Amino acid sequence: MLTLGSVHPADLGEELPMMPVPLLSKEQIARLPERAREVVEYRKSGLSLNHIQGCPIDCAYCIRHTYGLWDQRRPRALMTDADAAAELVNHRYFQPHITPVQLFNRATEPFLPKVRPHTFAVLEDLDARGLTNHVLVITRHQLKPYDIDRLNQLRHLKVTLLFTYSGIDDEQIEPYPSHVAAESLKLMSAPARRRYRTILYWRPLVPGLNDTDAHLAVARSLSKHADATVFTGLFYRDEIAEYYRANGLPEPYDDTARRKIVPETLEERVLQTFAGATNLFRKTSCAVSYVHGLPDYNGHYGIRELCDICPLSQLKLCADAHRVPSAEDVRQAASVLPEADALKVVRISQRAAVVCGLETEQPRYFLQHALGFQVHDVDHPHHANRHGRADIGWKDTTAS
Repeated sequence: MLTLGSVHPADLGEELPMMPVPLLSKEQIARLPERAREVVEYRKSGLSLNHIQGCPIDCAYCIRHTYGLWDQRRPRALMTDADAAAELVNHRYFQPHITPVQLFNRATEPFLPKVRPHTFAVLEDLDARGLTNHVLVITRHQLKPYDIDRLNQLRHLKVTLLFTYSGIDDEQIEPYPSHVAAESLKLMSAPARRRYRTILYWRPLVPGLNDTDAHLAVARSLSKHADATVFTGLFYRDEIAEYYRANGLPEPYDDTARRKIVPETLEERVLQTFAGATNLFRKTSCAVSYVHGLPDYNGHYGIRELCDICPLSQLKLCADAHRVPSAEDVRQAASVLPEADALKVVRISQRAAVVCGLETEQPRYFLQHALGFQVHDVDHPHHANRHGRADIGWKDTTAS
């Protein structure tokens, strides 16, 4: 049984009349945490648009903790949908037809009843511009048959619905039941003809919480309804760990990390469970590209141990698109960004371009998508066979 606590029922269901998402005043916006005021932000799998903020679902591990938004449970708007779409496409990081976009993946649930109209408003605005960019919409909410019809009206965007499913049944960790996402995945995947694609976003996998053989078997069965499956672990940041401790929740790890945590033995069990599957991926961009019949927009192909579970058809697409840039190519791509003035190219291999001099991750993601090639920061090395994950739960390996 879902515990609503102080949450208004209309935030989670459609039994009550719809109310508009309130638009914050300039004074209210000025009082938000600095990162929460940043409506457009680059994240690893795309340029993220988040002008609606606030979510009642309250997963204990939610990334909202790191933006100072955890206590904001009622969705609110920082600007109109039209202004938000314009800010996105006019952002210095946005490249038409190239930059992958993520919609409402940081601070709200895009298919909450009161947020759903904003989700479609942005999608339809971007589509009307003739843009063909990837748009990732991550959800765990209940979708409806009319969502199929409306999504099928989009003509240009490459839309992918990623259904977050964990199988976690501890309501203190995940109050909103996983079976809702499972049923939504089945519903949205059922039409034989559809313009959008579906992915089982199997996350977060956490040892001792949702990694029994039974959990894995259920996910394997559910994956048969999706165009592809991605498995990944937990972002366990300092702010999230503090929340776990303050609320007496069992801490999944002894330490925190800047990357997602997927222990080596857990990955091995996942791969054994999915033996023979041809649409399982370690990386979001790999799965999203695959379901649209395109090479990976993050250029992971050079990191060959990532590709050992990919279908041969996808390997060929990525191999044909794989181009190792020169140092001058990297510098030229960075020249349009003032914040990349201090960038230096440390080395370039078939795997990645390693750089230094960038104060934040965001320009690195821009370069990665502009080049279609992996760009790593020398201060945060990627280790062979860990697939860009945290060191926790892995044997010592060398940096790549």
